[in-house]
Amino acid sequence: MIAWLLFMILVPYLAVILYFIFGTRKVRSKYKEENISVEKAGFSQDSTEFGIYNSAANGKIDLYFDYIESYNEFKKSIIESKKNIYICTYLFKYDDVTKEIIELLEQKAKEQVKIKILIDSLGSLSTYFFQRRLQGLKQLGVEIEFFMPIFKIPFRNYINLRNHRKIYIFDNQKVLSGGINLSKEYFGKEYIRNRWEDILFSCKGRCVEDFFTIFASDWYYATKERLTFDLIPMYEDGNDKIKVLPSGPDVKTDILYETILNKIFSAKERIWIVTPYFIPNETLSKALIIAKHKGVDIKLITPNKSNHIVADLARNSFLRELQENEIDVLLYRGPMLHAKAILFDNKWAMIGSVNLDNRSLFLNYEVSTFVSSYETVSNIENWMEQLIDNSVIGINKASRLKVISENLMRVIAPQL
Repeated sequence: MIAWLLFMILVPYLAVILYFIFGTRKVRSKYKEENISVEKAGFSQDSTEFGIYNSAANGKIDLYFDYIESYNEFKKSIIESKKNIYICTYLFKYDDVTKEIIELLEQKAKEQVKIKILIDSLGSLSTYFFQRRLQGLKQLGVEIEFFMPIFKIPFRNYINLRNHRKIYIFDNQKVLSGGINLSKEYFGKEYIRNRWEDILFSCKGRCVEDFFTIFASDWYYATKERLTFDLIPMYEDGNDKIKVLPSGPDVKTDILYETILNKIFSAKERIWIVTPYFIPNETLSKALIIAKHKGVDIKLITPNKSNHIVADLARNSFLRELQENEIDVLLYRGPMLHAKAILFDNKWAMIGSVNLDNRSLFLNYEVSTFVSSYETVSNIENWMEQLIDNSVIGINKASRLKVISENLMRVIAPQL
């Protein structure tokens, strides 16, 4: 809000116009007739096992850190589907990798598998403008919709509120999710030097219905079609405690942000964070500093250089503040690090689509999954240690002029 007020002082007329286009954060019922209900999705608030939310359900999580394994798992999930495939993605590029995915989906459509694909129109701008590339799928009965189409009823669609969720549901029995979009930057069938680092995970159990509830809400917003979870219960209990939390304009409160803060304040041993973009608000950064003063081991692993130079400039003052409070800032030297994960002590891991910036935490439609599992936490810890081994410790000292410019960037950081 401070950034908007400053903007209005400097360029008042332009700022007012842009505020009405970009400034709204929560979608009122006027624009989305049915918001995601946390209670409706099975997230009551009467238990303490998960902090301020109820206990997680049993299920099974499998992690994929290698992008070839991720790609093979994605293809395998399509090939094995018998009834339906639901896809929600922020980025769907048309390239060599997605051409193969499209061919697999076309084959499943010929086998009478029901397929629905929801793509963010701004995240996939090229695909949105050149939809003929998806014509083969449409001719086979595949339903493809673009979330908040840019030029369709422009005042109904907020350009600034994007669907950043990655939800891939197969036969209502299995979900793939994480940070991976559908393009060759994220995965593929062969090793490429500069392909990005990311996490894909699969989950089975009652978490599938939670993901379905989120997808169904987004699909209803885009199409006005209501979906039902038509599945004879075949839940796998598993040993993993799994909790799916959506966030965004369609969730009345900031439950994911509140849960992250709660986990930070309750941590006793460690908080290890991997995020491609680190532009927090003051409350989040102060929470990490307070946790460090309590003796918690805090590590922040982020790219040495991300794919967004403005985000890198905006983050520097926050990184310096953490570093001044003896928090370990580790800048990863490998390919673009796009993964999002947090370890809280030795019990909980958070994985999903959420970056630690204001856009992800307060503007975008997002989904994160909390997992309590010795195996999952250990696997993520081992992966993070590999990232640490290939990281530079600390951000370089800056001149007085650079510090001033970074502090100015901090003022506009909430709008990035």
